[in-house]
Amino acid sequence: MKNLRIGFVCYPTFGGSGVVATELGKALADKGHELHFITYSAPARMGSLKKNLYYHEVRVSDYPLFDYQPYELVLASKMVEVAKTHDLDLLHVHYAIPHASAAITARDILAKEGINLPIVTTLHGTDITLLGKDPAFEPVIAHAINESNAVTAVSHSLKSDTLELFGVDREIEVIHNFICPSHFERDADEQFRRSAAPNGEPIITHISNFRPVKRVKDVVDVFAAVRSKQPAKLLLVGDGPERSRAEKRAEDRGVRADVVSIGKIKNPIEPLLVSDLFLLPSETESFGLSALEALAAGVPVVASDAGGLPEVVEHGVSGYLAAVGDVEAMGRHAHALLDNPDQHAAFRAAAQARVQEFHVMKILPHYEAIYHRLTP
Repeated sequence: MKNLRIGFVCYPTFGGSGVVATELGKALADKGHELHFITYSAPARMGSLKKNLYYHEVRVSDYPLFDYQPYELVLASKMVEVAKTHDLDLLHVHYAIPHASAAITARDILAKEGINLPIVTTLHGTDITLLGKDPAFEPVIAHAINESNAVTAVSHSLKSDTLELFGVDREIEVIHNFICPSHFERDADEQFRRSAAPNGEPIITHISNFRPVKRVKDVVDVFAAVRSKQPAKLLLVGDGPERSRAEKRAEDRGVRADVVSIGKIKNPIEPLLVSDLFLLPSETESFGLSALEALAAGVPVVASDAGGLPEVVEHGVSGYLAAVGDVEAMGRHAHALLDNPDQHAAFRAAAQARVQEFHVMKILPHYEAIYHRLTP
């Protein structure tokens, strides 16, 4: 099969969709495809530029005419420019809006010049589960999905939500998120572990954007339940509107001294490698990339059974799942794992075995098959 020139459009931040898109682009470039990232800043996980990997900045000028700058229009124009300059074979956009809607505009402009530019749209979650419930966005999202040449979703749960919310009548292929195992092949930072848990206490970790949907107060309550039965430390990684509330909750529960908040970091793998348990009691998760990364680090997961998480965590094997808000059950599961070294070791091994199903080299061919189907 021939190598392709692919335009990649994503959010360049630390969020799950940006991480997945960036890692996917890098893996495709390693296989010989030519990747062109088109976004407003260099993706956080992109690293230094290398062969087959390019970045094109989308600049929005500060015109006094606009109260809100028209990023989607400028993005569409940039897609047209990059497609023509670099003879792109297709666009792969992550998120229905604004990326797929902008790509459709770009495709229509190019079609008038006799240029065919297929669009692959990957749905990651927020565009469906949050924006999709807002009637103001529904027609545009539905149009972006229907007009894309191919659509993928990162979990069966998200596919189901998409079909239910938008009533679209088209094929949506489920392609799960993935991990690159080589990223986890490093030694844990023992100095960091000792600073977080100076007496060798087990470390329970939560990583997120600290938004209400993550239910970070539940994280603290689960930890408090564990802490009432054994020594432990809670490592909070990330930042957002719920961080201060979580820290206040820890004070109220009398466990603040055992909570270590390290804020937002570029690479969450480092704290995962020193962790003994990962907590993710979210209201909903379209997939649960942070849970998958925890498993890849050999860290058992205790999570809610929401959204795509049951597609990632094997209940009773690599972790435990409980109903959203069932802090008591999550606390019980967490304590049982930390209190039983043999069971914990078995779950660690199962976690690392589980992630082989999500190896990037298993997932990548599914995307390539779509690309080649659209570019015969």
